[in-house]
Amino acid sequence: MSASRQPSRPADREPLVHALGDAMQQYQRSVQAFDDTVGRRLGLGAADLRCLDWLVDGPKSAGQLSTATGLRPAATTALIDRLAKRGLVRRTRSETDRRTVLVEMTELGQAQTWEAYGPLVRAGQPMLDELSTEQLRFMTDYLRRITELTDEHRALLSQRAPSQP
Repeated sequence: MSASRQPSRPADREPLVHALGDAMQQYQRSVQAFDDTVGRRLGLGAADLRCLDWLVDGPKSAGQLSTATGLRPAATTALIDRLAKRGLVRRTRSETDRRTVLVEMTELGQAQTWEAYGPLVRAGQPMLDELSTEQLRFMTDYLRRITELTDEHRALLSQRAPSQP
């Protein structure tokens, strides 16, 4: 962390850290509940919706989607088949390696997901407009760093044997 980013150390820092943790947990629950509602509205399971979310930023291989969704390869193939049957995704050949098959969201998939998520994005824009450029940079950096931390710990947890009840 650079000197310009060193946090201040007020006496009431600990309650603020706990309040931030609580706010992040409440936000995560809210996002999960919203995603669950979108899934029900679109008739999709959680893994199906997560797959579409991963495809928003471009085509992915089945292997990448398997890793992203946490599903085994056979279950990922079934998931892709379900989404393709509904017209939400399609399989295409990679332009750089014709042996590689990619999965991409179709126009219908984009339209249906945007219909659900678009109003939230538009309603949140004024909140971002209130922030300074420096605040936006800080938030972007913080979210990227905490995402990396979460991904690291997910990988560590997935390497451990499951707990037995």
